[in-house]
Amino acid sequence: MNRSAHAYWLRSPGHGEIREVTLPEPGEGDVVVRALWSGVSRGTETLVFRGGVPHSQYEVMRAPFQEGDFPGPVKYGYLSVGVVEEGPAELTGRTVFCLYPHQSRYVVPASAVTPVPSRVPAERAVLAGTVETAVNALWDAAPLIGDRIAVVGGGMVGCSVAALLARIPGVRLQLVDADPARAKTAEALGAGFAAPADALGDCDLVVHSSATEAGLARSLELLRPEGTVVELSWYGDRKVTLPLGEAFHSRRLTVRGSQVGTVSPARADRSYADRLALALDLLTDPALDALITGESGFEELPALMPRLASGEVPALCHRIRYRDSFAVPRRSRRG
Repeated sequence: MNRSAHAYWLRSPGHGEIREVTLPEPGEGDVVVRALWSGVSRGTETLVFRGGVPHSQYEVMRAPFQEGDFPGPVKYGYLSVGVVEEGPAELTGRTVFCLYPHQSRYVVPASAVTPVPSRVPAERAVLAGTVETAVNALWDAAPLIGDRIAVVGGGMVGCSVAALLARIPGVRLQLVDADPARAKTAEALGAGFAAPADALGDCDLVVHSSATEAGLARSLELLRPEGTVVELSWYGDRKVTLPLGEAFHSRRLTVRGSQVGTVSPARADRSYADRLALALDLLTDPALDALITGESGFEELPALMPRLASGEVPALCHRIRYRDSFAVPRRSRRG
């Protein structure tokens, strides 16, 4: 079995490279996975690429199989889909999802991979980690039939949340974003769309995911009295000012944080594995393909990441495809 692989590393903020690596010998209970696809979650991964993770969050922000440390050199990522080449008989040959960085082959414990349901295409399964975040957010938010809901911020997480909320009967749902191009995405997901100034108010629930101060302030404005904002944004090392001196207290508004690192207390009987398996089951819906907005080869990642970080390449989830072998530029090789 081929024990060589290639991995994408952030050498230093703003500078990535592909390194050649040798896989460890798999132990009992391990699997060897050959990557088919991975996904770049633009919000979090470009923040890491820019070196925007605050020192106080270095440990909190670690990905499950991260190598190195922030701000770099670091191997970071968490949306990988591949085929098990070696391992237990019940997994060998199966397509699986793993919270692994961008790497062509890797060795992990069998418990770290989740089989992809046969009805879910492998290329769509890269969304599992983000849909899992949306599942946790909805467990925290507890939306009800007939609720008036806005999702402010049409990035990858916000669109995933909107896709799940659109399945609830009777909801009035708007995806709110400053980019008019998100209207087409909202339509594909079964949600309405509005620019921030035109969004419908009197909301029972607002899910905020724009990672902007203006977006969070607008989220509060859209609430009915005693309504709730569920905050999903990750601001990194940026400070955020919130207008709590206006009608916040008199209208008895709530801002509640939600973060995928912990299973929602509302579902304390569920495990991380249960939550991820549910996310993969939800990916049978082809409407979620609207979240994948581009595709590149793995060998293109060092040149692609600066363009994603700058916004030159607009993206929700940018999908990365792998081949069994490829030419790696000589300047990018590492032993």
